[in-house]
Amino acid sequence: MRKETKDSDAYGHEIWDYFSNPGSGIQETIERSDGYIDPSEIGPACYFAPFNKWPDFERMAVKYARGKVLDVGCGPGRIAIYLQNKRKLDVLGIDNSPLAIKVAKKRGLRKTRLLSFQDIDFKAGSFDSVLMFGNNFGLFGSKARAKRLLRRLYTMTSKGAVLICESLDPYDTNNPDHLSYQRENRVRDRMSGQVKIRARYRGYVGKWFDYLLVSPKEMNEIVKDTGWKIDRLIKSKGPPYIAIIQKIS
Repeated sequence: MRKETKDSDAYGHEIWDYFSNPGSGIQETIERSDGYIDPSEIGPACYFAPFNKWPDFERMAVKYARGKVLDVGCGPGRIAIYLQNKRKLDVLGIDNSPLAIKVAKKRGLRKTRLLSFQDIDFKAGSFDSVLMFGNNFGLFGSKARAKRLLRRLYTMTSKGAVLICESLDPYDTNNPDHLSYQRENRVRDRMSGQVKIRARYRGYVGKWFDYLLVSPKEMNEIVKDTGWKIDRLIKSKGPPYIAIIQKIS
């Protein structure tokens, strides 16, 4: 997913408006390539939630973060600011949304960078932990890109580094529209949970991008032969889960 421009940064405008006027009833809307529209029931409030409002499985998973941290798709800084202020960790938050980065800075995140995940290129050993919360494992986009970026992350991280990755099991659904989309994906030789989506907010329309939802079994297959292995899974009460992925020395 490339950097957003002012007019295409629908997500960023949503974040900025909520930051400027909390509790204003702003909704997040995601459009899928088949025309399916998914208005969020929660809205952007979840991106600003304090630690005690996080889901249990996220509070458990974040304990594995240590050392120098890269927060991928940091948004307004929910995870990064907690680790910076409460855990006193050295955290860099990256996001492709200019307005999300602006909000993160205003909220006190000291290290930020406007950067698309697929463009990461840090020197060897730069990070001890890489975070992909909020289903951000999806930012890998496809199986091939995931393997390529996982190998890149291997060189950018220290010995014993950890990836903390949240995803959503696409098969944990009875929604006929989702099941039909998955079948069409398989016909097109795409992974079942590989969705092409974009964000909409007010008059702003984001760019289309591929977003990858995988089951734990599929995630295990993706990380194979990339220098990483799944150490443990932390499950929620629904489809989301978090994998603690350990670097193989």
